[in-house]
Amino acid sequence: MGKIILFYIIFYAALIGFFAALLAVFYQTLDMKKPKWQLDKSVIGTNPGLGFRPMPPLIDVESTLIRYKYDNRGNIQYWKEQLDDFLSIYKAKKDGNRTNVESCIQGVSPAKDKVCELIIDASWKPCLPEYFYSFNSSKKGPCIFLKLNKIYGWIPEYYNSSSMPKNMPPDLQEHIRELEKNYSIHGSSEMPNVLKTVWVSCEGENPGDMENIGPVIYFPQRGFGGQYFPFLNQDNYLSPLVAVSFESPTRGVTINIECKAWAKNIYHDRVDRRGSVHFELMVDY
Repeated sequence: MGKIILFYIIFYAALIGFFAALLAVFYQTLDMKKPKWQLDKSVIGTNPGLGFRPMPPLIDVESTLIRYKYDNRGNIQYWKEQLDDFLSIYKAKKDGNRTNVESCIQGVSPAKDKVCELIIDASWKPCLPEYFYSFNSSKKGPCIFLKLNKIYGWIPEYYNSSSMPKNMPPDLQEHIRELEKNYSIHGSSEMPNVLKTVWVSCEGENPGDMENIGPVIYFPQRGFGGQYFPFLNQDNYLSPLVAVSFESPTRGVTINIECKAWAKNIYHDRVDRRGSVHFELMVDY
């Protein structure tokens, strides 16, 4: 009996040792900072999607409805806490080790292993915690934050006034034309850095939604600056954000909203939600 027990102890010890050795060899082939399969060869692919915050309660995981009453403190507190939690990592990174964090120029990527800082300051007003992200406003709608999904090594291809697609919203087309006019260097064919942006648009999905959505303002600008690309799993990297302020959505009505990211190498598919995100907004009386 004792010999059998000893045999199994030695057998399983050898088996565990062999497995551990194979695992060690396997880990030697992996780069913890860089995925082996990238872009077209990866499962994620090359078409980033959009995400939004705050998210509805987990009790209904499939819901994308943001519904609240501005003067119901308990109701709006939930949405504020959701955004506080989402933005906490941005505050934590700001207060932590920042040796590789740079203040970047719009559209200009930082040096190797460096990242661009992202500061949420007074210029984001009213999309700030002290203003309840505008959820408590009796006149305005809320601020919804958009984030482009990270894809390792992905570099956006930017639009200028001569390459804009026909289905791009007219107001965004005009915005790009104005920027190009104001920032182009005389006699130069080089794209202004300000145009090196993954643009964002948010619109009502249907004619009724378009009537009810009201004016939309984007903070700190109407898109994700090119200085944040490519993502290479750098320490202290923070995904860029756009806060979308809905200025006067019709109250008491559910508004279907679709936000899209715009670059030459971002393709849109409403069914698969490629390059876009959908949510509903309802501000109760």
